[in-house]
Amino acid sequence: MAGKSLTSKQEHFLIIEDDKGRQQVLLKKSAYTIGRSPECDIRLRSQFVSRHHATFYRQENPDGSSYYQIVDGDKHGKPSANGLLVNGSKHDSYNLKDGDEVVFGPQVFAVYHYQYLQLEQSSTMPTNDPFDITLIDPSMMEYGDDTIEYD
Repeated sequence: MAGKSLTSKQEHFLIIEDDKGRQQVLLKKSAYTIGRSPECDIRLRSQFVSRHHATFYRQENPDGSSYYQIVDGDKHGKPSANGLLVNGSKHDSYNLKDGDEVVFGPQVFAVYHYQYLQLEQSSTMPTNDPFDITLIDPSMMEYGDDTIEYD
């Protein structure tokens, strides 16, 4: 029987709601800028949001997992005009946890989420299980021009 091992993968994402509606943003990079400016990595659509409202930085835990820290203002340290509100309290910076809500302005907010995915990896060794079969969906098959017609 082929050996299988489990590995975990951590995914971070934001659910953002602004004047344009709701969107989900998967966070993979080490840093993101967020604000009204077209130069921002994550653009918010609202006149009440600062051009360079905040910056997200991925931080590593000693166990190898990670989280994002949000810092008010641009990546050069200039604070936003509107400030940063996380879970109803004003902060200059904040280490985000699953479910934290960041308010950028009236009816403009983001909810931070992370989840661990368990991924199953199988070895490339052939299996000796006589019942180990691969099922193929006929719609996945390509048929050429060598179709036989019967009269």
